[in-house]
Amino acid sequence: MDETFAATHPDDPHRLGRSHWLRAAVLGATDGIVSISSLLIGVAAAVSTADIVLATGLAGLVAGAMSIAASEYVSVSSQADIERAEIMREQRALRDDPEGELAEMAAIYRKRGLSRATAEQVAKELTRSGALEAHLRDEVGLLALHAASPRRAAFASGSAFACAGLLPLAAALFASAGFIVPSVLVATLIALLALGALGAWTGGAPVPSAMIRTAVWGALAMAATFAAGSLVSGFVG
Repeated sequence: MDETFAATHPDDPHRLGRSHWLRAAVLGATDGIVSISSLLIGVAAAVSTADIVLATGLAGLVAGAMSIAASEYVSVSSQADIERAEIMREQRALRDDPEGELAEMAAIYRKRGLSRATAEQVAKELTRSGALEAHLRDEVGLLALHAASPRRAAFASGSAFACAGLLPLAAALFASAGFIVPSVLVATLIALLALGALGAWTGGAPVPSAMIRTAVWGALAMAATFAAGSLVSGFVG
């Protein structure tokens, strides 16, 4: 009969299961804010026409969202292919050499500190209850929470990029003439601080360090593109 057991800390659940979709969403949002704001600031430093700056930002928003979605899809698809290959490999091994696989499991548990007798007993019981699952978990390190979802990762990254990239684009759109750079800079830093706090809070990580980390890297990116745009402007001028 199946047994159920309550968590010892239901008020503070584990958050590791969120890590994959959270990583994709935070990566997409951060990339969207930093990429579009940096692009806007770099172009604004090189040209004085607001229409060119906004057109470039909009093109960058669409291209960036599609690019990061495609990259996530390809990357996670490759991970899924590897996972499927490992599953098939373990299935063949269990079919062709069940005794050898049982001995391998017992050896794994002995390395973790169990006595020989206990390790062999654990290996036998786990093999009876689900040999493939036990080998994938303890031999390969493939857990259920690692299952790759290419479509979910692509959608999370692409949509997060597009939504986040709209923030600096809106700041540039509504900025007064000559104030595109400071408007985008302020809006981006505020958004990055909020994004860092949200990502850390959702994942149960320290909030201040995450906020500082995202803001500093965003500021460095904007400073680099502003310098590049100013350099181009100097040569053209």
